[in-house]
Amino acid sequence: MILLGSASDFAIAEKAINILETMEIPYDLHVASAHRTHQKVKQIVTESTNNGVEVFMGIAGLSAHLPGIIAANTHKPVVGVPVNVKLEGLDALFASVQMPQGAPVATVGIDRGENGAILASQIIGIRDHKVRRNLSHMRREFFFKVDKDEKSLEDKLKGKYYTKNIFEEKLDNSTNKIDNGDKPDIAIIAGSYTDIKVAEKTTGLLNKLNITYDLKIISPIRDPEAFEEYMGEMEDVKLFIAISGLSAHVTGSVVAYTEKPVIGVPCSIRLDGLDALLSMVDMPPGVPVATMGIDEGGNAALLAAEMLAIGNEELQDNLLNLKKNQEHS
Repeated sequence: MILLGSASDFAIAEKAINILETMEIPYDLHVASAHRTHQKVKQIVTESTNNGVEVFMGIAGLSAHLPGIIAANTHKPVVGVPVNVKLEGLDALFASVQMPQGAPVATVGIDRGENGAILASQIIGIRDHKVRRNLSHMRREFFFKVDKDEKSLEDKLKGKYYTKNIFEEKLDNSTNKIDNGDKPDIAIIAGSYTDIKVAEKTTGLLNKLNITYDLKIISPIRDPEAFEEYMGEMEDVKLFIAISGLSAHVTGSVVAYTEKPVIGVPCSIRLDGLDALLSMVDMPPGVPVATMGIDEGGNAALLAAEMLAIGNEELQDNLLNLKKNQEHS
């Protein structure tokens, strides 16, 4: 279900629609303002949740409270796409991503409707093999596009000292299977021991929800080979949570190795965490990171639970009970 804060946001929605058509995922679209038509938003979200909608997408600019209001009225995952109307879209970005605990919004980059739809597809793909297969095909298309772009530059390289080298990259032909087996549901990767306090917020809630996970502290910068080996070991988990500060390379490295959903939690080590937040959320087309607010490890756990609860009634009940208890605490 796609909700637009204004009809002027349709150009961004079209990017999402094109992806959903490619993924063969049914969708609906409505215009409903969180401020001007609050009851309409609530009615659409409540009825759609009851009717089995699996993922919501809120697309809005300015004080983009639409994704948050959607999240307040459903236990299903909510993807937020901030729109550049004023201030280069930073106002909408912060309104979408900086949610209080209990109502996570999986925020993607400004104007990145395509990444919003890819993230929604990844979420649905946790339990839908056909969607996972379509995602893998699309990922290969991105590979070929980059290769084509490189070839298009060759005729422009006329320098006397230009020396061409050939590097053959192996293309992964797997279909991103989820067999899970004895693997945990989630792999949590922290980039440094300084991120562990935020990671503990995540693991604390996952323990309450009886969701299995593996926690690893490893940096793709300081130990890239060990990082790649760990990603290989965790290829059968259902999703990843990456927790990192500073330039937040962890999330970018994780999405490079997987087509599964990746939740990112920026940590406030320098610049109040803004460096990590912007590094995580502003991903190029094809590799979205479901970005949480700064230091919001708890919301990462809740979003992961919302993703895994699709089609899992026991987990859904546990999630609803946990949210209800948080409301009264």
